[in-house]
Amino acid sequence: MAALCEGYTLCGLVPALNQLKSEIQGIEEERDCDHVIVTDSTRSVTLYKVSDQKPLGSWTVKQGQTLTCPAVYNRETNEYVAVSDNKVVRIWKEDDIVLDKAFKATVSADVRMVHCPHGGEPVVLFQGGAVRQLDALLSAPQQPIEEVLVQEETIRWSASIVAETQQLIIFTTELKGDHFLYLQRVNPNSVQRYRLEPEGPGLSPLSFSASYRDKNICLLYLYPNGHVYQSLVSVRVPPADEGAPAVPLPRHHLLSLPVGGQLLEAASAISLDDAHIAVVGVPHPSAGPGKDFLCIWNTNFQTLQAAKEMAGKLYGQLWCYSSKLFIPHGKTLSVVPFACPRSSLASALGKLKQLKTEETKPPTLVPSWNAVFHGEKAAPPKPVESRKTRTTRKTQSAPSLTTDQVQELIKTAPAEEVQKEVESLLSRQELQDLQPSLGQLALSLVSRSMADPAFYSSGALTQLVHTQCLSHSVCPDLLPLALEKKDYFLCQLCLQFFPDIPEAVTCACLKAFISLPDADAEKLSLEPDSVSFMEMLISSEHARAGLQNGFSPTSCKEDGTDAIDGPQTKAKEKEKAPPQQMCPLGSHKAALINEVLQTAYSETFLLPHLKDLSSDHVVLFLQYLEFLYLRYSTDSFPQTHGYRSPTLNQIMDWVCMLLDAHFTVLVMTPVVKSLLLNFQHFVRSQVRLFSELGKIEGSLQELNNMKRTKDVGQYSIEIIELY
Repeated sequence: MAALCEGYTLCGLVPALNQLKSEIQGIEEERDCDHVIVTDSTRSVTLYKVSDQKPLGSWTVKQGQTLTCPAVYNRETNEYVAVSDNKVVRIWKEDDIVLDKAFKATVSADVRMVHCPHGGEPVVLFQGGAVRQLDALLSAPQQPIEEVLVQEETIRWSASIVAETQQLIIFTTELKGDHFLYLQRVNPNSVQRYRLEPEGPGLSPLSFSASYRDKNICLLYLYPNGHVYQSLVSVRVPPADEGAPAVPLPRHHLLSLPVGGQLLEAASAISLDDAHIAVVGVPHPSAGPGKDFLCIWNTNFQTLQAAKEMAGKLYGQLWCYSSKLFIPHGKTLSVVPFACPRSSLASALGKLKQLKTEETKPPTLVPSWNAVFHGEKAAPPKPVESRKTRTTRKTQSAPSLTTDQVQELIKTAPAEEVQKEVESLLSRQELQDLQPSLGQLALSLVSRSMADPAFYSSGALTQLVHTQCLSHSVCPDLLPLALEKKDYFLCQLCLQFFPDIPEAVTCACLKAFISLPDADAEKLSLEPDSVSFMEMLISSEHARAGLQNGFSPTSCKEDGTDAIDGPQTKAKEKEKAPPQQMCPLGSHKAALINEVLQTAYSETFLLPHLKDLSSDHVVLFLQYLEFLYLRYSTDSFPQTHGYRSPTLNQIMDWVCMLLDAHFTVLVMTPVVKSLLLNFQHFVRSQVRLFSELGKIEGSLQELNNMKRTKDVGQYSIEIIELY
């Protein structure tokens, strides 16, 4: 069955002037499945890393200007494209800081949308229905643009799809209550016009969604009365003659959603695959009024398979990229991962049970229609009785507790018995069946532990966290309880598996870990790989002459452009090489802090909590980050494949945040001067590296652009001349 996983917040929203719409104008997937660009309804475009919920860059047009088209990403040129004030096409790269200084061109007609699908080129759709490839348009920005639509015909929705070897633009229009679908081929340029069947007086589609399957474009659209239709448009139909009347577009009634006797106002439905659709803004069939849900419906079996209540007002907007749903609601933009495995009728009706035996797996039982609709149980085949099952039957006679019984047991039983029953429950049932109950079990364990200081079942909580079905939002008191009980192994697991830990809790973990004496930390039982990584890092001998990422401990002292040191200081530094950097922390304590470094955060919310760290802790933390940077920046740094460890980018991000939070105190502390000078050397070495790379950028681009003119076989020697 389809499932909605635990969601998390990507960013906050500023309330729009029009309360019926959110601040979000559009969301587009960027270079990969973990990066998206969000265009707000006024002036800004922001790049986010989804897994970290972290903005990587933001660009804004000037006051008085407005973005009238969501930004898209051109994967061929690594450029962003957007339109401001209907006619100004803007193109920029990620390293451009000021958007107004980037390339822009004014075209002769109003732009409706820019599309750049996977495997396709950027194309521009104008308000009048004309389509131009972006490169052709920019070669002559003031070229005349023809009018494809008749007067008073307005575009309502558009999309671009790459089908086989051709790129298609599809868009819907409205004219005096009638709705039309246009299929525009880009190369060669041709257009087909279809008429959508009318649904009823005053009923216009609320949303459209298009996908390409089986050589057809599948158009999905939702009406205010809850009816969901699907139309198939063949991409192989020859182009229609110019001026030909619109062709009626057949439709298939896919699903009737419950609307509670009222027409929908702000709702959206998008196709997830050939059997599932996601719907937002439609009432849950069994929930009370005033509650808004995100739902997944199975269209083959007409069943609701997953639902998630969304707090705050829904705006009827929904985007889907890489098995993630993006939904603005209230004052937040949330990301909700989902899964849509193939369903049978029995699983869609919730009647399919997983049958397991201790030794042999019986043949799969195909439920009869009576079993599916009336709950009749099919008699399972009698398993072959082996010697082992006969001898162990006495030990299996104890009845197994259900989830509800285990939850009741938690309220009164001792910790050892609770741990035993939780372990038994997890071992005999599928996690998919237990997932809705695991959060309740964790809540019950935490509630009793907080109310009864004598009770604490670390083993049971650890097993529940290991299922990876929990999150901080499901059980917000779990991680603070683990900190209070000094259960650092459980803290480590929570930091690994919880994607939504608040910044205040992350900083509380950091304070606890960094305050822990090394002697006590070495006695802890932690995740083995994390400790092994640190032991390898600490014990390995690294050559100081190694160079990577532009940094060398010996060469960084040779640069004579230091603005802080005087000439005498530089001379003294040149006389002696820097000593081998030693790790200021023990392996176990460092392993815990590494988990903090890899936790997702928002810099805006984390900085205020970092300011609460004491100066001693800040210095110790910076010294450890310096140690990691030095180890990561040497050629002899060992390969860490298979180890969970922080990345170099994460290390430098934390260095920057600590300096931002405590710079004034650090500058006034004499013992920190050498540490700050080292970080200055790090930055200077990076600048030097990028400067050298910039000198050969043109040559590298020429190598990348070179095309092989003929097949040279399995082996060849080529001479390439660079100018």
